[in-house]
Amino acid sequence: MEKLGVWDSVKDRVAQADNVRAALLLVSKGEAPLGIVYKTDVAADPQVRIVDSFPDDSHPPIIYPVAVIAASTNPDAQAYVAYLKSPTAAAAFEKQGFAVLK
Repeated sequence: MEKLGVWDSVKDRVAQADNVRAALLLVSKGEAPLGIVYKTDVAADPQVRIVDSFPDDSHPPIIYPVAVIAASTNPDAQAYVAYLKSPTAAAAFEKQGFAVLK
């Protein structure tokens, strides 16, 4: 909101939540008129609708990386990461509104 030049006009009226899902719940229950949440989280709550979006160039890309840490002893870790990179998982992510990086 700073990059868009609106922070100073709204900062005294913002109720910050602990996380995005908490903000979504406040809006869903009518305890807040508006909330700033991820588009993919809105899909989880039929009581909430998107009224506007931030321009893509107003924030860094939102990326959820995945990796197996070097100290991992979980024998299924590599298979799990392989699944997350599979066409099946990509279809599930896209169905929920995520863009899958190739």
